[in-house]
Amino acid sequence: MRRGFIHILSPEGAAAGGSVMKKMKQGFTLIELMIVVAIIGILAAIAIPKFADLINKSKEGATKGALSSVRSAIQVYYGDNEGWFPAAETPLLGSLTLNAKYIGEIPVAKLPGTTHQDVRTVTGVVATTPGDYTTQAIADTGGWAYYAETDVPQTWGNLQVGCTHEDIKGRGSDTLFTPWSTF
Repeated sequence: MRRGFIHILSPEGAAAGGSVMKKMKQGFTLIELMIVVAIIGILAAIAIPKFADLINKSKEGATKGALSSVRSAIQVYYGDNEGWFPAAETPLLGSLTLNAKYIGEIPVAKLPGTTHQDVRTVTGVVATTPGDYTTQAIADTGGWAYYAETDVPQTWGNLQVGCTHEDIKGRGSDTLFTPWSTF
């Protein structure tokens, strides 16, 4: 053997007169495991609220995308019907989904961070003073809000989300054209 080198022999070599080092136990100590669990707990405490926020943002984005889809269908209807928006029929905007000519179905309005259920209901918005668009207010019922009054040309044919709560970015109120709008 050369000097300066330690040779570890196998058990077979030990029988031949060599030395055998004891095999060390492998694994983690309790302290190491507790540190790892604490780190995972801290990361989870930071990450879980971020994921919840991302889920709310995706729901809100889906609602605003659906809002744009229905608005597009309303505009195509307007063009096909010589400048007339869908009438105040029952159900509201039923003429859009008739035979799926303009849109297959009214999409669901998902309103995260509010008390509203995810629904596809369309509620009519009416002026408390006939002909005065400044007296129109959205009922905070969820779903969609449609302005079907032909005697109020400033808002006739407009569609919004039927919610007066603020969106995730802090925008929105019960004032005209601000709740959950893509404008």
